[in-house]
Amino acid sequence: MTEQTFEFDVIKVNSQGEIIERTRHQNTYFQEELGEGVILEMVSIPGGTFWMGSTNSEGDYPDEQPRQEITVAPFYLGKYSVTQAQWRAVASLPKVKFDINPEPSKFKGANKPVDSISYADALEFYFRLAEKTGKPYRLPTEEEWEYACRAGTTTPFHFGETITTEIANYDGKFTYSKEPKGINREETTEVGYFQVANAFGLYDIHGNISEWCDSEYLPYKGGPLDIGDRAGYWLNYTNDRVLRGGSWMGSARGCRSANRGHCDVERRPRTVGMRVACSK
Repeated sequence: MTEQTFEFDVIKVNSQGEIIERTRHQNTYFQEELGEGVILEMVSIPGGTFWMGSTNSEGDYPDEQPRQEITVAPFYLGKYSVTQAQWRAVASLPKVKFDINPEPSKFKGANKPVDSISYADALEFYFRLAEKTGKPYRLPTEEEWEYACRAGTTTPFHFGETITTEIANYDGKFTYSKEPKGINREETTEVGYFQVANAFGLYDIHGNISEWCDSEYLPYKGGPLDIGDRAGYWLNYTNDRVLRGGSWMGSARGCRSANRGHCDVERRPRTVGMRVACSK
């Protein structure tokens, strides 16, 4: 895989949501030609160790605790959520295990993220992509997703202490810190719309569309939902996989780096899409 260098803007905000710093970063990526001019851009994510989960200062989120030190091997992750143009291109490839709808999305637009896909749909996308390219494409694990989202940060968002609808797409009626209320767009935006990335060069990792992870929705070991009297909570979600990133319809809190969403593998909510990973 031939890697190229790209540059991008990274910002930092204070608790009022004001941009207090803007820096230029660079990373490497490779391009995958999907046909008919459609390109998938895969960003190089370096390996490393980080603290996964939330601190008590972020709020009471039992399924995000206790924090745990996790080591992640290097891998690649999509610069953007999978777009509808990319989805159509891959859906036209020969079936591997499942039939998939080439036009599943409620919010139409070639450069908008694909939405309304099930876990099996997401699996079939990377099955076909791997079959076409011979590369080890897959969904990211939950650990990989949070590590890539944080990009070395320890704050609730890679932007800093909070988030605003000027830099991410979510329901701005629900604030997180001291920032003013924002707008509710009531739909997805095109990928890269806000023109700011995290320190790895990933766009729209907070908000816009929730992304499937290849991890079961289980309690963190030693946490309150693992050992406490709420352990039975998990019995209702044995068929669920993890969703990460929040969405256009969710709150600011739901967009946090540590936030854990989940969904039954057979459902196709209009808030759910995917970001593809590739092993190194």
